[in-house]
Amino acid sequence: MIKWRAIFDKIEPLILSPEAIVITGMRRTGKATVLKWAYEKIEHKNKIFIDLENPINRKIFSSENYYEIKRNLEFMGLNFTERAFIFIDEIQFVKTIPSVVKYFIDNYNAKFFLTGSASFYLKNLFTESLSGRKYIFELFPLSFKEFLHFKDKNFDINENSPVSQSTYSLLMPLYEEYLEFGGFPGVVLKESIEEKQKVLDDIFSSFYQLEIIQLGDFKRNETIRDMMLLLAQRVGTKIEIGKLSSELGVSHITVKEYLSFLEGTYFIKLLKPFSRGKDIEIRKMPKVYLCDCGLLNRISKLEKGRIFENAIFQNLRLKGELNYYQRKSGVEIDFILNKEKGYETKLKPYASDVSRLKKLVHDIGLKEFRIVSKEYTSLENTVFCFQI
Repeated sequence: MIKWRAIFDKIEPLILSPEAIVITGMRRTGKATVLKWAYEKIEHKNKIFIDLENPINRKIFSSENYYEIKRNLEFMGLNFTERAFIFIDEIQFVKTIPSVVKYFIDNYNAKFFLTGSASFYLKNLFTESLSGRKYIFELFPLSFKEFLHFKDKNFDINENSPVSQSTYSLLMPLYEEYLEFGGFPGVVLKESIEEKQKVLDDIFSSFYQLEIIQLGDFKRNETIRDMMLLLAQRVGTKIEIGKLSSELGVSHITVKEYLSFLEGTYFIKLLKPFSRGKDIEIRKMPKVYLCDCGLLNRISKLEKGRIFENAIFQNLRLKGELNYYQRKSGVEIDFILNKEKGYETKLKPYASDVSRLKKLVHDIGLKEFRIVSKEYTSLENTVFCFQI
């Protein structure tokens, strides 16, 4: 049985549209499952599912002759005299796929559903060739709301929901599990701690082998591996290019190239500072977060507050554009959502945290704010972590 994902609600209205549906995201976030869900939603029999991680299947698209590709697809059962639905998983393995997709959309009205694990490649591939012919969706590890669905827990909690102490007591053990092991579907569905840890280890290993070694084509793979571990230790802090360059023994340009690659393959996310364009605050250095708090726990040893902050980041990023704000004095706002709403994470908030954030939010012209708390509290302007 396929578990509910929020992305289903975004894709379903577009299932029969002319445009290709492109789903990107880190490995093991469930892209193939989303593809299978969409495949089952299509009632037509004129459809096919192709996994390009299998080298044999890549031969289907190896020819430069589109008529030969058409014959290959017809041999597999497709009929191009009526509308064909073509599902292709892991398209980054065949670099010519965008031009093939464009040809079959334009000439045969084919509908494509495509997945790939690296926006680093896909955005470059699709920018020109499929302009106006695609919708791109990003898939991340499970939000906590999705996590609850995977656990078959019937809680519908949001920022505006009243939370009793009994509800808090029911949800916090689940959130503690989410903090410890994160939201990769294959991890969440495992029962034992040992199984969860093994899957997390495999996710890190497969990312390194398949994204960095096979697709990255870097001269010094061990250096980018070391950078990954360094970045995990610095979650929630500003990234100094010069310092990373010195520690890794590579140039500033190489550091920037590696950061771009790791962000483009969804391993990290770099948050830019918030600015209205008139202030003199810190502007240039981004803050770094990891794709998943479970993976972060597995490859680093951080205090609870920073793991907590990363988990809140994972859930807020699904709601829109994120920035951070920090003055030279060190006073900061952890996250600013869509340049309108400030969020500060606290394991245990105090009234002074609320008053400080209220003043800072007013000073920089935000519309509203929330303190995100892990512990139970009745302070105003606070929400609990599981409400984000």
